[in-house]
Amino acid sequence: MADSGQALAHRLRQLRLQQWPGRRVKQPQLAQALNVSVPLISSWENEGNPKVPPVSRLEAYALIFCSRRSLRDDDLVPVAEDELTAEESQLRDKLLQELLDLRSAALDQRPSSAVVNPWQFDDGKQVVIVCARLPGEWLARMPYVDPDDPHHIELYTYADLDALFELHGHIRAFNPASEVRRHTPDELEPDDLTSHLVLLGGVDWNDLTTNVFQDLGLPVEQVNDWDGEHGPYFSSSDRRFHPKLSGGRLREDVALFYRGENPYNAECTLTICNGMYGRGTLGVARALTDVKFRDRNTAWLQERFGGHEAYALLSKVRVVNGKVITPDWTLDELRLVEWPG
Repeated sequence: MADSGQALAHRLRQLRLQQWPGRRVKQPQLAQALNVSVPLISSWENEGNPKVPPVSRLEAYALIFCSRRSLRDDDLVPVAEDELTAEESQLRDKLLQELLDLRSAALDQRPSSAVVNPWQFDDGKQVVIVCARLPGEWLARMPYVDPDDPHHIELYTYADLDALFELHGHIRAFNPASEVRRHTPDELEPDDLTSHLVLLGGVDWNDLTTNVFQDLGLPVEQVNDWDGEHGPYFSSSDRRFHPKLSGGRLREDVALFYRGENPYNAECTLTICNGMYGRGTLGVARALTDVKFRDRNTAWLQERFGGHEAYALLSKVRVVNGKVITPDWTLDELRLVEWPG
């Protein structure tokens, strides 16, 4: 990172240690106030290799350090904006502008590859896309699914085939040095599980998604209440997010995008694209492959989750005249749950 990145890191550390004479803020105090981890605070202050915080975190810094009243015994609690004095409000604005200028300078000096599409891995390691296999009663209605049939087509047995087709070609194009494989959960070998993993589809048919959901402890749960009064939904903090249907036709799905460390290999990644219906899975996959939206959505992910090793977004996926509309994650009304924060 060039000098401007070091300047931002230095200023953040200076705020924590020197903003209030006689009182130093400890990293755990600041981490708790910002609802982030202590290592993340350290990465923002590391002048040797600083990470650039998202704008929302710098806004929180300015609000905290504009008033000594943020210090409450051993706790650090920002004063509500509408409770700031005129002098504190002026200092908050001044601090925020300073930090944003330093941030802009730091980002301007980053190499162009700093904001990278999550589907670009750049390490040459194997990528494994995992789809559920359609259940037996569905396969019984499908042509060419019998392996003994001379016309057998293996891909006809896959669920979320649209999303698989969309992602497989895109990932291969962006990672020419990587082998890109696709499997159903029952076909996986240990070497597959320790690759870059991409899970397509929900917890109803994809057993691996079920297991990973339990291990990750995400603040979002998928409830497959297909026979219930209101149907299936995602839930988070006692809120339910249902797909919308009209006359039996899907008008709007709800889908999860998750990115984090592979729980079976810390040097690889885990990515989940999971809608209540296949349309949602396709939509959230296309959010980062569609040429019209992928750069915009990637930039939003970097802005919102930059510095986080794991993050998740639950969003709406609109369906118009039976066609999936790629979600634009910069639109507030499409985003339902964001984690962390």
